[in-house]
Amino acid sequence: MEFYRDVLGGELEMGTYAEFGSPDAPADKIMHATLRTPDGYTLMGWDVREEMPHTPGDNVAVFLGDDARLRGYFERLSVGGTVTLPLDKQSWGDEAGSLVDQFGITWMVNITRRQP
Repeated sequence: MEFYRDVLGGELEMGTYAEFGSPDAPADKIMHATLRTPDGYTLMGWDVREEMPHTPGDNVAVFLGDDARLRGYFERLSVGGTVTLPLDKQSWGDEAGSLVDQFGITWMVNITRRQP
């Protein structure tokens, strides 16, 4: 979440399982994390408890759309990751692209073409 705060900006709030009084979870793991960005996006996340099934990266995708500032986000999110569709003009007229970031999270970006 700190990486995403560095990319997207904003205020990050995090609380551990211990802070929320959960005695049966690792005390130092994050139970609630919320990032509110200056552009109005809200991302939420948590550390998955060991007893819960989880395969990193294959069960979540984030879509960001309709803002020219996304070009910079796309570039910074792709550092250490893999671009699966370069951010470029697509057949529907918008700029779009997708990537898998360094944590295995899929991001899709669509920048709507402004109508003349």
